[in-house]
Amino acid sequence: MEESVRLRSQHLFPSTHGFAYYKQPLMIHQGHMQWMWDSTGKRYLDLFGGIVTVSVGHCHPKVVAAAEAQMRKLWHTTVIYRYPTLDQYVEKLTKKMPGDLKVVYMVNSGSEANDLAMLLARLHTGCYDIIGLRSGYHGTSPNLMGLTALSTWHYNLPSGFGIHQTVNPDPYRGVWGGKHCRDSPCQSNRSCDCASANSCTASDQYVDQLEDVLRFCCPKGRVGGMFVESIQGVGGTIQFPRTFLQRAFKTIRQHGGVCISDEVQTGFGRTGEHFWGFEGHGVVPDIVTMAKGIGNGFPMAAVVTTPEIAKNLSAATHFNTFGGNPVACAVGSAVLDVIEEDKCQARSADVGTYFIQELAKLRDNYDIVGDVRGKGLMIGMEMVHDKASRKPLAASDMLDIWETTKELGLLVGKGGYYGNVFRIKPPMCISRADVDYSIHVFRIAIDKFLRTRKA
Repeated sequence: MEESVRLRSQHLFPSTHGFAYYKQPLMIHQGHMQWMWDSTGKRYLDLFGGIVTVSVGHCHPKVVAAAEAQMRKLWHTTVIYRYPTLDQYVEKLTKKMPGDLKVVYMVNSGSEANDLAMLLARLHTGCYDIIGLRSGYHGTSPNLMGLTALSTWHYNLPSGFGIHQTVNPDPYRGVWGGKHCRDSPCQSNRSCDCASANSCTASDQYVDQLEDVLRFCCPKGRVGGMFVESIQGVGGTIQFPRTFLQRAFKTIRQHGGVCISDEVQTGFGRTGEHFWGFEGHGVVPDIVTMAKGIGNGFPMAAVVTTPEIAKNLSAATHFNTFGGNPVACAVGSAVLDVIEEDKCQARSADVGTYFIQELAKLRDNYDIVGDVRGKGLMIGMEMVHDKASRKPLAASDMLDIWETTKELGLLVGKGGYYGNVFRIKPPMCISRADVDYSIHVFRIAIDKFLRTRKA
């Protein structure tokens, strides 16, 4: 461990050091399915999946076999030549897409995908202005830094030209919202003015805010497009009021824009009920970006759109050296097969719903558990000083609980602007027994923290 610390401090950018989790960093040695082992042989249940990237399980045998077989045959060429793995993969991928979303451009990361989606929106509409949501995360390239509406990811440099942020429709911490808003097994415990989920006044208010941005910030009300995550990831697993996205997409199209769904974290069956997160909102986007779970940890990503939008990229030469390389396509194809064969989407729905319901019991039992939300295995648990104030739990207190979960063999992410949301996005192969173990660990960690605070 000491040698690793020395080498990283000498040879890696200092900016990477801040991402080291835990007071005593983990030296991860091996992974298999939902489990990881450190260099001492201690086993951990991975509830974060390499930041929502390991979709079907660490080193899944079928995915490993596909990569090994392709690497013995052909590692790399580009689209200047024909090779069957690319053709077969894009055909298989587009069969998962609704409507006219049938044209694919392969890239290597979510940031690359979102960068290209922004370019396509501007080319297609002839309008430079783009709308995003506060608390949204879409990458940190120079073009995307302004679209990612979390100041902790911003440098003090000019960015965000032509990008406007509207109010985030957060039913728990936002201006409006309450107990009927979310499409989740667990609702917020805020009071609500709505008689039922079918008449959401919070959604009305957030759409009004979007229309206000269009009215005052965009040139004569015209817009190039709007980016949304189906469930916000880095921002704290934030879900929107049920009808918001339908109405927002309709509004954007009325103003000449295209609708872009960032499925980097929510795609490939993770939300359980549907293969794509946007399907849970009852919408069909014009452009979809995907990465992370697409390759189960292998660096690959894609932009999927309609033939009409795709043809705009032919106005100039646009090329990606590694996008859609033979090994990536073999891996991606195997991942799609495993999702189907291992019933990962159904497991996300079943185990994820059970997980959320069990976490809801923690919320009911502890005043510092403010909210539990999510769908499938895209779950967040927000920690607060107390339920009445909803004041975010102090960073040092959050870290105390987090450290204990690690000591007890549970790896979990954290996010949200205040870093007070446990991000639970495990490989989609975990079991109900794993959930029971996780709940037991969370309970021990919270009890230990409360005893310490009381003392």
